[in-house]
Amino acid sequence: MSSRAELWGNFVRAHVDLVENVTPHQTSGRLTRINGLVMEAAGIKLPLGAGCRILTINGGEVEAEVVGFNGERLYMMPTDDVFGLAPGAPVFPITPTPSPPRVGDDIAPRRRTSDRAKHLPVGDNLLGRVVDGAGRPLDGLGPLDTDLTRSLQSRPFNPLVRAPIRDVLDVGIRAINALLTVGRGQRLGLFAGSGVGKSVLIGMMARYTQADVIVVGLIGERGREVKEFIEENLGEEGRARSVVVAAPADTSPLMRLQGAAYATTIAEYFRDQGKQVLLIMDSLTRYAMAQREIALAIGEPPVTRGYPPSVFARLPALVERAGNGRDGGGSITAFYTVLAEGDDQQDPIADSARAILDGHFVLSRTLADQGHYPAIDIEQSISRAMHNLVAPEHFEVVRQFKQLFARYQRSRDLIAVGAYQPGSDPMLDRAVQMYPALEGFLQQRIDEQVSWDGAIGQLATLFHA
Repeated sequence: MSSRAELWGNFVRAHVDLVENVTPHQTSGRLTRINGLVMEAAGIKLPLGAGCRILTINGGEVEAEVVGFNGERLYMMPTDDVFGLAPGAPVFPITPTPSPPRVGDDIAPRRRTSDRAKHLPVGDNLLGRVVDGAGRPLDGLGPLDTDLTRSLQSRPFNPLVRAPIRDVLDVGIRAINALLTVGRGQRLGLFAGSGVGKSVLIGMMARYTQADVIVVGLIGERGREVKEFIEENLGEEGRARSVVVAAPADTSPLMRLQGAAYATTIAEYFRDQGKQVLLIMDSLTRYAMAQREIALAIGEPPVTRGYPPSVFARLPALVERAGNGRDGGGSITAFYTVLAEGDDQQDPIADSARAILDGHFVLSRTLADQGHYPAIDIEQSISRAMHNLVAPEHFEVVRQFKQLFARYQRSRDLIAVGAYQPGSDPMLDRAVQMYPALEGFLQQRIDEQVSWDGAIGQLATLFHA
């Protein structure tokens, strides 16, 4: 009996060694169709958001992400050029399916490690670097040299554990500091048409805002603007504390979506380290357009000006990731630029963004044409957290400023043609007298920084001179 037991023991050990040396089986499918931006595959089952690679006829591979399915067919969107793909090309998951557990293995941990969500590099070594939406360096400074990664899929933040917005954030711009005060952890929109100074304004914010870390997401914009923003707007001092994620207009829509998620993920990492983070995303509209391209390509019906419902579901999911962390922790103050097409403030993306943000600054083409910079339309702009950040006396002065400014604007034409008779309206008389000072207060040179205390002092002097 003992000899038989020994034989069986040797037999089992020999086969265990053979099993351990066998290459694990990897499930694969095949490419069946490419229709515009969408690729279809059969013979493989992967969850939404999973990454996969498709082999080309020349031995290369194309990365893609699962964006939908229909029965047994997967819909994928490429992140790279699809040149070289052929019918029937093999499709493999990027994260292999875990090998079957052996006797004695703990099965539960294996189930937890089968996460197919994308994980991209994070860490302090990203400061001063420029990367694309996939975490690959674009600045020619070598690898990122970090072993830390983080999932692009963030779980919803419990709103009851967020710290309230109660600390003023100094952005270095007089009109915003004094009249549209921003708080740490606030999410604001910068609404503007093309060519009214949007990029210059966010460049000033990036240089002058009091923040530990700046994360800039350049999503869907012109490629030449990336270098200009880094060299001219950020500068050496700003770049040293910044991470730039660039996914310009010539990248795939999937990469533009991923770039916005990656920039937010990096900001979340630094917030979790207790840092005060400034997140600038240019632009939220291009993010929505990228989602529209994907959704329409896989057959989702459009509802509002060509935008399908998934666009309006993705916007709050992205924006809500920013904001304050827990009490005593870090924060993400976010500025999202929103391109108002044709200067239409009722554009569906602009309208949706206003509803989910904590305020918005509107840039006026009329002011920009008059050489008024920054071209902030003070009447249409609002900071919804301001009343919790400033003293009642300051809030009263701001109210007076807006009243006088609006009163003059409504009567501008009458004043210009000489139809207004001084003395008939005391408030308008005061508005006419103070308008040059009010207009001068709203203007600021690009190279000029005005602190929050300085802006408050200048505003008080304006009304008590």
